[in-house]
Amino acid sequence: MSDARDRAWPPLAFDAWRDTCATLHRLTQVVGKVRLACTPWINHSWHVTLYLTARGLTTGPMAHGERVFELDFDLVDHELVLTETGGERRTIVLGPTPVAAFYEELMAQLASLGLPVHVMTMPNEIADAVPFDRDRVARPYDAEAVNRFFRALSSSDRVLRRFRSRFLGKSSPVHFFWGSFDLAVTRFSGRRAPAHPGGVPRLPDTVAREAYSHEVSSAGFWPGTAGGPVEYAAFYSYAYPAPDGFAQARVGPAEAFFDRELGEFVLPYDAVRAAASPDDALLTFLQSTYEAAAELGRWERASLERREGPPDGLAHVSTPVVDDAAKRTE
Repeated sequence: MSDARDRAWPPLAFDAWRDTCATLHRLTQVVGKVRLACTPWINHSWHVTLYLTARGLTTGPMAHGERVFELDFDLVDHELVLTETGGERRTIVLGPTPVAAFYEELMAQLASLGLPVHVMTMPNEIADAVPFDRDRVARPYDAEAVNRFFRALSSSDRVLRRFRSRFLGKSSPVHFFWGSFDLAVTRFSGRRAPAHPGGVPRLPDTVAREAYSHEVSSAGFWPGTAGGPVEYAAFYSYAYPAPDGFAQARVGPAEAFFDRELGEFVLPYDAVRAAASPDDALLTFLQSTYEAAAELGRWERASLERREGPPDGLAHVSTPVVDDAAKRTE
């Protein structure tokens, strides 16, 4: 496999970095709880998510009274960067650390800038969770593995954004949920859904029910789940509520399958990475699983979808010039 392919879609064997993945998951939860405390509630918990940047993950701007600040995970130089609109800047080095040490340093840095924040210290959606301030076990941090994960996230984000552009109806941004530790995008039919059963570990049922208050087709990427049904990096797609026949729907590419324990379609990351065109393989999975949900669920597709690209009359808008030399060497 070419160097260009490895840069965009790097190897991401979960077993090789599962402990570091658990560390990063918990660090994002600490930052995510700050975002939760400093952002007005938005439907479907979209106010708590993180977003991809050219260097990692960001909270985006958050308010503290009349002041605004943000937190950025720089997964290239491996530091958490705290900036505020008055020009103040602080950094915390990302490396092997107990979660409690990271939590305490972040709270101290915020307080030193006059931005004290109180958060609930119990992680969400982690079955064996320990409160941040009591999680004093030394945890590993493999910087190279974290950067590989970031590059896989970046490529996934790029393709998910392209997929999102094909929809006119209500749709989420492409965003990163620190609770479930996945990158996701969700489309809505516009109709109400039956009450979600809840039962998500360490997540109030009311939150899950509000998140799934309307019919959805949702897709995304996760790095793997220790002890879960999919212990490898994979893309997923599901519908809520799942229409009759959804599990039997024909979807692509050939490596995609329906996982009955999850109740979702799964496409291994390695299958995308090895495809002749990873972007096309992933788009095929996203489009075919959405169409299964929309057709079987009788969505009003004609009013919800659009063709890809700018509207008629705007085809002349500037586009980036991409050098295909790297592709020709693959």
